[in-house]
Amino acid sequence: MSLGKLRLNYAQVGNLAGFDQLYDVYMANSAMNGANNQLAPSKRNPNLKNERTNSLEAGLEMAFFNARLGFDLALYKTNSMDQIIPITVSQTTGFQSLMLNAGEIQNKGIELTLNANPVKIGSFSWDILINWSKNKNEVIALYPEITNLRLNSVNLQGGVTVNAEVGRPYGTIKGRDYTYDANGNKIINAVTGAPVITSSAAISIGNFTPDWSGGINNSFSYKNLALSFLIDMQKGGDIWSLDMYYGLSSGLYPETAFTNDLGNPVRDPLVYVDPNDHSKGYASTSGGYIIEGVNVVRDANGNITSSSPNKTRVDATNADGFGTGILPHSAFIYDAGFVKLREVVLTYNLPSKLLNRTFIKGVSLSAIGSNLWIIHKSLPYADPESGMTAGNIQGYTTGSLPTTRDFSFNLKLNF
Repeated sequence: MSLGKLRLNYAQVGNLAGFDQLYDVYMANSAMNGANNQLAPSKRNPNLKNERTNSLEAGLEMAFFNARLGFDLALYKTNSMDQIIPITVSQTTGFQSLMLNAGEIQNKGIELTLNANPVKIGSFSWDILINWSKNKNEVIALYPEITNLRLNSVNLQGGVTVNAEVGRPYGTIKGRDYTYDANGNKIINAVTGAPVITSSAAISIGNFTPDWSGGINNSFSYKNLALSFLIDMQKGGDIWSLDMYYGLSSGLYPETAFTNDLGNPVRDPLVYVDPNDHSKGYASTSGGYIIEGVNVVRDANGNITSSSPNKTRVDATNADGFGTGILPHSAFIYDAGFVKLREVVLTYNLPSKLLNRTFIKGVSLSAIGSNLWIIHKSLPYADPESGMTAGNIQGYTTGSLPTTRDFSFNLKLNF
C-alpha cells in the first residue's frame, strides 16, 4: 500500500434570493387607446428565506504498488431546502406565478474512480482511468398542499410536461399513455385498430434522471509521443422526441413506408372482405398494419367481460396512420443512454536536446478530436444529449441539428 486516506466532510451552503425576486417589477407594454399599461408577470416576495444545502460526504482513497493501482470512493448525501421557486397561480390574480420558498430535494449516491498503470516497459507506458457515478434523486417536499410542480413555464409542443413530483425523482415527464387490461395488454379499438389512449395528460411516462454515468480514458505514451482516448457513457434516463411525434405523422421517416405482414405496401388502402363489418372482415389482401394488443368487451358498468387479440388494421393512407395522429405521448419516450467516443488526443513533445540553446523549456503539439463517434444510442435520428435547454427542461428534444465533430490543434510552449 502506497497511500491510504479516509475523509469525512459536512458542509452547509446558502444561496441568497436574487435581486429581482424580492420586490415587484413591471413590464411596460404598448399603449392601448392612448393609455399606458404595465404588467407584473410574477409576484415577488420580500419575505423569502435563503436557500440551504446540507451536504455529508465520506470517502476512501487508496493506492498500491507504488501508485500503479488505486481508487477513490465517495459516498454522499445532500438535501437542498427552502428553494426559491416560482409557483404557477391563476392569472385571475393578476400574476402568472408567485415566488415562494418551497420544497426539499435530496440527492444521495456514490462516485468511484479507478486508476491503473498496467504496463510500463522502458519508454512505453499505458494508463487507465475509470470513473463511475450513480445518483438517486427524490423530491421530498414542495409547498404545503402542492404535490406536483410543472418545471416548464411555457407550454411544450405536443402537450407533455416536465415536473417535480413529491416522492419521485426530479424531472418526471408526463403525458398521455396507452390503456391496459389486467394482464398488461394494450387495449385496441376494434373498429379503427387504434390504441385506446388515456384522457389524462398527467400520466408519468418517464424521467430524465439517468441510472448512472461513467467513462474510461486510456493513455499510451512512448518516448515523445502520447495518445489518449475517452469513452463516455450514460445508462438510462428518458427523453421525449417531438421530432418523432410529428415526423412519423407527416411521413418523414422510413418507419412509415414499409412492407406489411401481408407483403403489401403499408400505405395501400384497406380492402375488407365485408366492408360493413371491420371486426370480422379485417383486411386480408391490402395495406395497413396491426398494432399488437387486445379488443375488449365491456358491460354496462364499463368493466371488461372478455378480450381477444386485435386483428383490426390501421388505415395508413393518411397522417392519422402514424405518430401524433394515433399514438399516445408514451410511444415517443426513448432511452437517453449512450456510449460515445468523446475525445481523442495525439501529442508530440519536441525533444529537449533541440531546445538546449534556447530560452524555451518545452514544446508540445497536440491534435484533438471531440465527439467523434456515437457508438451506441436508442434515440433515433438525433443525439440523446440534444435536449431543448441546459436548464430544468431536460428530457425533451425538438428540431435536433446533426451532431458535429470538433477538431482542434494546440501548441504549448514552456518558458
